[in-house]
Amino acid sequence: MPEDYYDYAMILKDNGKYQESNKAMDKFTELKPTDLRAKNYIANRAELPSLLKDDGKYKVEHLNINTDAEDFGTSYYKDEVVFASSKALPKLIQRKSNRNGKPYLNIYVSQIEQGQMKSPALFDKKLDGKMNNGPASFSKDGNYMAYTRNNYELKRKDRIVNLEIYFRSYKEGKWSQPEAFALNNKDYSVGQPCLTADGSTMYFTSNMPGGYGGTDIYRIKKDEKGTWGAPENMGNNLNTEGDEMFPFFEENNGVLFFASNGRFGLGGLDIFICLVNDAKVGTVYNAGSPLNTQYDDFALITDDKLITGYFSSNRSGGSGDDDIYAVDILKGLNIGKQIKGFAKDIEGNHLSSTFITLLNDAGSKIDTMTTKTNGAFAFFVDSDKKFKLSGTKDKYAEGDTIANTFGKEFIVRADVILLTREEHIAKKVEVGADLAKIVKLNQSVLNQPIYFNLDKYNLRPDAVAELNKIVLVMNEYPNMVVELKAYTDCRDTYEYNQILSDKRAKVSAWYIKARITKPERIYGKGYGETNLVNGCACEGNVVSTCTEEEHQMNRRTEFIIVKK
Repeated sequence: MPEDYYDYAMILKDNGKYQESNKAMDKFTELKPTDLRAKNYIANRAELPSLLKDDGKYKVEHLNINTDAEDFGTSYYKDEVVFASSKALPKLIQRKSNRNGKPYLNIYVSQIEQGQMKSPALFDKKLDGKMNNGPASFSKDGNYMAYTRNNYELKRKDRIVNLEIYFRSYKEGKWSQPEAFALNNKDYSVGQPCLTADGSTMYFTSNMPGGYGGTDIYRIKKDEKGTWGAPENMGNNLNTEGDEMFPFFEENNGVLFFASNGRFGLGGLDIFICLVNDAKVGTVYNAGSPLNTQYDDFALITDDKLITGYFSSNRSGGSGDDDIYAVDILKGLNIGKQIKGFAKDIEGNHLSSTFITLLNDAGSKIDTMTTKTNGAFAFFVDSDKKFKLSGTKDKYAEGDTIANTFGKEFIVRADVILLTREEHIAKKVEVGADLAKIVKLNQSVLNQPIYFNLDKYNLRPDAVAELNKIVLVMNEYPNMVVELKAYTDCRDTYEYNQILSDKRAKVSAWYIKARITKPERIYGKGYGETNLVNGCACEGNVVSTCTEEEHQMNRRTEFIIVKK
């Protein structure tokens, strides 16, 4: 079988026999296998050396509490750790699973001392059901739990085990009676829950119909009344045609850990990592060696700083079946970052329907999105980069902000503040500024200097449109005084251009005077061919090589604020 060559090659690799290992891998490829793991290997073989390399980013430690039973599936519970174990309880009659001949799983709790789990005890005797219980997950305050257990309706002779999720609440010093999850179903499994801090969102594993493969990872949220809504499949950026399971969401950093045998990895189940924002999933990364091995590695949890945690594995060198390991993350996780923020007005109110554009430091567009009701936006980005965020919305001036991802945090906060037209003007209006360049009347049209045709001083239709904007602003600011400065291009004589520019200034001022209060607040003056904007000079013996478009930029009138 193709799997035999793969496993054999991995064993040789672990033993340092690289030449023999490569031969086995070549044989594996020649077989042209059709199973998922084989196809993943062939497509991703070049990544294998980097996954096998132990570059010191993890420190893994086997824990003393492990037994020859199944010990796996850790979860944080207040200052302690809870896990599932099949170790035998002191009972006269010991019930055992038909699946593996071992005692049924129960939930245990252990104190933590210097990273080691100490003196595990049964979490709650009332949870000692007639079949498997665990793993479990808890809200941050420890008063709400979700846990996996067998479907009790199955017969003992049936080796196909369907899982269910149940909930309990801690009230008045005791745990409540179990409450069944609405999605429990005798025809498929739901299990391995992971609750967020407030218990209102849960990630879980299921093989319900409509998924992408064997088991998929789903998410579900409670509504305002505390009722679970419809489940959301996390999509094919995360789920594959294989099995995805044991989700753990570290919400402080927006990082999701899960196990999969449907992606290219080192063994059976490998641990994978990705960023998650709402239902959007970032790039998925294999955690690599020594966290992953040729065996099953799964159920990773971490603290909220992504520094320490626990995971489960049936790797060689353990105590028996599945064992629990501690892990220190020494170098941080190279999985990219998120930029998250809100589109807001100047008073801090969140703005919906704001179009946000993400640009790199060279000004190239990377991604876009439109904010929803709460004004929130989020982008997955690379680490150690600079970015610009720009926001546009009807009746607002464009707003922007700068962000970078050079720090250690996985979530970079950056809000985009948009000003109304009036606020934008008030912020930008300064004596000496060109009014035409700072007034924005809608999200797409920016005022600009007015332009004239060659050797003409009559107002073109596009110039009239710009002058109407100036009229509007000056009527809103009754004390504003503006000087019109009109120019020509370099062609014709200096004297002629001075006269022509003066006519352009006067006709522009005349148009505005007729439409504003206190007409004396605006006056015009011609400056001829001085102050060329692009160096297109042609006086005397100088011959200009500028295009007509370049000369056009000099035939203009500016609107300089003299008094606010």
